[in-house]
Amino acid sequence: MNTFDDDNEVGFFEEPRRRPPRDRGRRRPQRTGPPRSTGRPPGASPVLRLAGLVALGIAVVFGFALWVQSCSGQSKQSYSSYIDAMKPLADDSAKVGQEFATVLTSSGLTMDSFRSDLASWSQREKDDYLKAQRLQPPGPLQSAHAKALDAFELRANAIDGIANSLTLAQNEHVSASVAGTALASDAELLTASDIVWKQLYRLQATAVLAEQGVTGVIVPPSKIVSTPDIVDAHSLATAYQRLGTPTTSGGHVSGIHGSNLVGTNAVESGTSTPLSTSSATTVTCCGNLVLDVVFEDSGNFPEVQVQITVTIKVAGDSVYTQTETVPQIASKERKTVEFPDVNLPPKAFGHSALISVDIKGVRGEARFDNNSASYPVFFQLAPS
Repeated sequence: MNTFDDDNEVGFFEEPRRRPPRDRGRRRPQRTGPPRSTGRPPGASPVLRLAGLVALGIAVVFGFALWVQSCSGQSKQSYSSYIDAMKPLADDSAKVGQEFATVLTSSGLTMDSFRSDLASWSQREKDDYLKAQRLQPPGPLQSAHAKALDAFELRANAIDGIANSLTLAQNEHVSASVAGTALASDAELLTASDIVWKQLYRLQATAVLAEQGVTGVIVPPSKIVSTPDIVDAHSLATAYQRLGTPTTSGGHVSGIHGSNLVGTNAVESGTSTPLSTSSATTVTCCGNLVLDVVFEDSGNFPEVQVQITVTIKVAGDSVYTQTETVPQIASKERKTVEFPDVNLPPKAFGHSALISVDIKGVRGEARFDNNSASYPVFFQLAPS
């Protein structure tokens, strides 16, 4: 409320009251004598004033330039500091995926140990999420940073989902195929998190750094699914089946275990030639020679880390040897293992050669006569 009297107010658009006219009859006495000296030559005051303004302008411009440079340096440092803080979190999150793949294909996989690992991995992803949430990214990176948080959250949810589906499948005694489908559905979130990290966080953050002129700062990758095969329904069904494999406290397995070598083919430029153990096979090559070894799990249980070695000898001397490892294979499943880029020395041509294939025995295997084979061959150069 206005406490002033209305008669004393002057409105915004009202004309103020006029003062009474001064008495014009009174005049100042005129000074007699010469004018007082000011001590400055005529015209000096405007020049000094102009010089002062110019100096002030230069100081303002110089100070503004220093301020811009300082702000720019602080901005680049803030981007670098933020990325440095995100890198260990990205690395730790991706390492969870590496450990998941290793454990899933290890010979010592048990239900209790796998449950414990799942709980540990989930907690690590949640810890990474909380640590990332406490970071303060530069303004232009806040949108991308939110996507990194989404990726951490997806990974934690996926691992929790796998643990819950595993418990449900075990309690309801479902088949391996049904369990594998459910586990793969949960694992899809792991694959989705990789897409979110790469497309919505890393690429977007990299673009922001380029727009801001920040160089020498690399946005970290973070991939939790090393290979798609490890989280598909078939692979997870095999792992679920292995969780029920009987073991003893000494680590020995019971039941029938083993591998059976089905055959070996030489593949050159898309043409596959079956090899024979009884007669020499002419193999024309050798720009892109590939050897395909076909084997099967002949036991009643899935196996892991099955090693297959191929050796080529010419006149008793080894000219090629290579070992490939199959992470896991289900009971009665048949797989083809590829040995690409078989490079042969000149002495391998025009002479009799021998290709040997050997499948290393798995735990609990008692029969080994079907694990290996030797194939006589004759290599010849393909016409140019």
